[in-house]
Amino acid sequence: MLTINKTRLLERIHALGAIGKDEEGRRTRLAASDAEKEGRDAVAGWMRDAGLKVVVDRIGNIFGIWETEENKEEKPLMVGSHIDTVINAGQYDGCLGVIGGIEVIQTLKEAGYQTAKPVVVAAFTNEEGVRYSPDMMGSLVYAGGLPIDEVLATVGTDGTVLGEELKRIGYEGTVEPGFLQPEAFLELHIEQGPILDVEGVKIGAVENLQGIHWQRVTIEGTANHAGTTPTHLRSDAGLAAAKVNVFLRELVEKSGGVATVGCVELEPNAINVIPSKAIFTVDLRNPDKAKLEADEKALSGYLAELEKADKVRITTERLTEFDPVLFDEGIVKKVEQAAKARGLSSRRMTSGAGQDAQMMARICPTAMIFVPSIQGISHNPAEYTKDEDVIAGANVFLDVVSELAGVK
Repeated sequence: MLTINKTRLLERIHALGAIGKDEEGRRTRLAASDAEKEGRDAVAGWMRDAGLKVVVDRIGNIFGIWETEENKEEKPLMVGSHIDTVINAGQYDGCLGVIGGIEVIQTLKEAGYQTAKPVVVAAFTNEEGVRYSPDMMGSLVYAGGLPIDEVLATVGTDGTVLGEELKRIGYEGTVEPGFLQPEAFLELHIEQGPILDVEGVKIGAVENLQGIHWQRVTIEGTANHAGTTPTHLRSDAGLAAAKVNVFLRELVEKSGGVATVGCVELEPNAINVIPSKAIFTVDLRNPDKAKLEADEKALSGYLAELEKADKVRITTERLTEFDPVLFDEGIVKKVEQAAKARGLSSRRMTSGAGQDAQMMARICPTAMIFVPSIQGISHNPAEYTKDEDVIAGANVFLDVVSELAGVK
């Protein structure tokens, strides 16, 4: 049975993981930054080493294309993920899917195989959404979900403009996003959660991805003296915000979803002043669209009641609204079958995190392969997947790609 070159795969994962580290060892490769440029250069170089044609589209997505005279008229199989990171990140998130994709193609080529369809590995721009919003930007634009010129004008958290930064680092592409219409898309990824690790299962066959709704909530009250203002006469924006957080936890415990208040700002942010304003984010997720919408409706109703009860003013702003995604049943079954053939345990799973596959599912049959994350830690330097699990996942990836692309 054909296997990937495990030494090369692991060496490249660690090499990319070393890019973007500061003097304190904090790994950060924000989209279109100097550090990400270095990572992009490395990935593009590995694509060329594998004999792939490298193409960059206008949103900065990088594609390594393996095609022949015999198959170039066929729709390609696309694989891949992203290499940008959050701040102080781990080394596997996204990177495994890109480097694993290059390795799969290189392994097939070195073994002398041909494919009935072209195979393309993609490194999508700004999946994390830390420097520029929204997240999963490159794949969303590629799938036709956002207009390219509008997105290139996006202003980042540091005041930079995305299009200008892509040009500055040399990744302002020339082709339009969507220039290749894939026959299917497959993404290899770490789980970023604890299920596989806790259950001792080696492969996750990801059958769906939960919906993600983000909004920003602003509560306005009245600033006043913390010592002289009686409780019943207060209009406390901070207290109202805390009540929303508690309401959300109780709400999702009933619906089976998850809710997170990840950002909170209080004004005037003084120890002895009642907050006049609270600005916070709400991240609601559920794999069931009806339940997700019901949770949003319940939150809206609660905010209206809270506004009256606490004598505050509440406004909301929609940030992101991605509905749940059902992946292709046929590809999910192929993942299960490939794991079984390799003697690996597997289970069906839901992706709790947003992924590039979520966007690609808009335009073609799509699925994902998960490998374990130790203790479920991700977006953290402690993010870790055992070498044996990386290799196992890459070999299952190899087998499914081989079948989907028609290896001969």
